[in-house]
Amino acid sequence: MLTAIIDYESGNLHSAEKAFQRMASEVGAGTVVVTADADVVARADRVVLPGDGAFPACAAALRGHSGLFDALVEAVEVKGRPFLGICVGMQLMATWGREYEDTPGLDWIGGEVVRIAPRDTALKVPHMGWNDLVLDADHPVFDGIAAGDHAYFVHSYQFHVDTPADRLAHVDYGGDVTAVIGRGTMLGMQFHPEKSQAAGLRMIANFLRWTP
Repeated sequence: MLTAIIDYESGNLHSAEKAFQRMASEVGAGTVVVTADADVVARADRVVLPGDGAFPACAAALRGHSGLFDALVEAVEVKGRPFLGICVGMQLMATWGREYEDTPGLDWIGGEVVRIAPRDTALKVPHMGWNDLVLDADHPVFDGIAAGDHAYFVHSYQFHVDTPADRLAHVDYGGDVTAVIGRGTMLGMQFHPEKSQAAGLRMIANFLRWTP
């Protein structure tokens, strides 16, 4: 089995590569590669899309690699390969990003990405650091994960889903902030599982074993 972590020049992929490789080795999930090669993405059994930075820049960078973008769409939309978006990679799954300017996303899960606005004005934006997960739905990615397990966040914008069932987990940061989304063969995590210690590594392993 091959898992492709897409490199579209929008983030430091070293920690993600190491975490996914470690867990793939532990659970017997085959090979993990970081790649900008459309052919590798096209034949991958699982696809991971990380992302750091602003939504418009990441969207432009992804679409700017036309062959890579087309391979991603083919793998996820047509072939139904299991997909995981991380941080801005998750946000790109939305219909729209509202950061700086209105930017179309992949429209895989209906919704928009908007600035976090905590009710408590003492809470700073970006939302940065550890926060406790609240699980909103059962999903195989949560096998061995309990409410209160914590994950590591660094973001100023959050995903507002159109359909509540698409939100699988959230955290409280002066109000609900979406943490995990999912539908069908697609998952997205706003936090960085590769930096979220035992809980994050467990979710990576669960994704690598997931057979939707």
